[in-house]
Amino acid sequence: MKTKTSANAILFLSSMLCAGHAASAQEAPSSLDSLTRAVSKNRSDIEALKNVKISGFIQSQFQWADSSGIKSVAGGDFPANTDKRFKVRRAEFKTMYDNGKTTIIANIDITQNGIVIKDAFGKFTEQKLKAFSLASGIFSRPFGYEVGYSSGLLESPERARVIQVIFPGERDLGAMLSFQMPVSSPLHPLKVEGGMFNGTGNNANDFDSQKDFIGNIHWGEKLKSEKISYNAGVSYYRGGWANATKYVYSDSRYITGFQADSTPSNFNAITKREYLGADAQLNIEMPFGLTALRGEYISGRQPGTSSSTGSPSASPASSSSFVTVTVNNTPGTFTANVANPKAVDTYIRDFNGGYFYFLQNIMKTKHQIVLKYDWYNPNIHARGAQIGVAGSKLGAADLIYKTYGFGWIFHYDNNVKISAYYDHVLNETSSNLSGFTKDLKDDVFTLRVQYKF
Repeated sequence: MKTKTSANAILFLSSMLCAGHAASAQEAPSSLDSLTRAVSKNRSDIEALKNVKISGFIQSQFQWADSSGIKSVAGGDFPANTDKRFKVRRAEFKTMYDNGKTTIIANIDITQNGIVIKDAFGKFTEQKLKAFSLASGIFSRPFGYEVGYSSGLLESPERARVIQVIFPGERDLGAMLSFQMPVSSPLHPLKVEGGMFNGTGNNANDFDSQKDFIGNIHWGEKLKSEKISYNAGVSYYRGGWANATKYVYSDSRYITGFQADSTPSNFNAITKREYLGADAQLNIEMPFGLTALRGEYISGRQPGTSSSTGSPSASPASSSSFVTVTVNNTPGTFTANVANPKAVDTYIRDFNGGYFYFLQNIMKTKHQIVLKYDWYNPNIHARGAQIGVAGSKLGAADLIYKTYGFGWIFHYDNNVKISAYYDHVLNETSSNLSGFTKDLKDDVFTLRVQYKF
């Protein structure tokens, strides 16, 4: 009896197992399909993530100036009573998506001064020749070499003075068409770019209807020996901005000082802004290390104000003046100073400026020497003692500045770079201009550590 019961139990369990196996066999195709779809989706997600790249760098630095509270292009003016400072000069975080046809880039800069949008643009490339691309958004102005050169690769702490004055922030809002053939083409060394921009920089809204054209043509390649590479190009800028008043002052080689044009139609008319630039770079592999030479020259016409030659991010206006307002009010009368915004006049200057680099790697070591000279002549028709003469309207904004830079870079590894750099700044002097009768004490030493990922 016990044997029969055991046999029945085994038979029952076998039947249940077979039934379960049959049920599993019936459900297998459905489960397999779900699994296949899940794997396929994960593979698709992984492929999409392969097109996304996150990168960035942080530049932490210590600076020591010749004197307190100096005005400087070495990372900005020093606060009053301060000649030494720690600061985060740049902390850029960039996200890029690139699938070979479309590129999308978002780049922000986070420092103790806040958050600034550096890049925010999209670009797509046609797929027949794979040579024409259209970009739109916020991106580097296509002018010369140093404007578009990455701040993370820059050998000197800052760009040349002329670049900072006429292209503040390096970027602008606009749209640009580019042409460059694929690497396999003999025309690949040729690159042509041209676009229309607001002209007000990357973090400002436009204040007039004027749109500016910027374009460049470059040719660059490495010679067959692969020990020499070069790049050279020309750039052109044509734009302007609206006059805030009817008074437009200009200076010429035939007249000492500015002359006014007060034609009523000058108000809100566009004053031309025009630059022409040329640049060249040469890299040579020498027995004692890589030698690099770079140079760029820019000249043109720049509208500005009596006190500034910088390209404005807003309509040139001053709110520094005040009027005294008397208010009759029970039980008495009181007065108050109220801001009186006053539009400022336009001053047109012919200028030139540029820079030269000598870069030398020390053998196969991680050390590099940097020598740089840059100058900015904001008014080529004004000289020395003419500046500051009563009635000439020539002032501090018309002085020439020259900077001699000396630096050393140590590439600790692929992620860390340490640099020490000294800016020796010389300004033009004038016996007729208070505060500029002798060279200012505004040299700056910069010690920087850059972390890149």
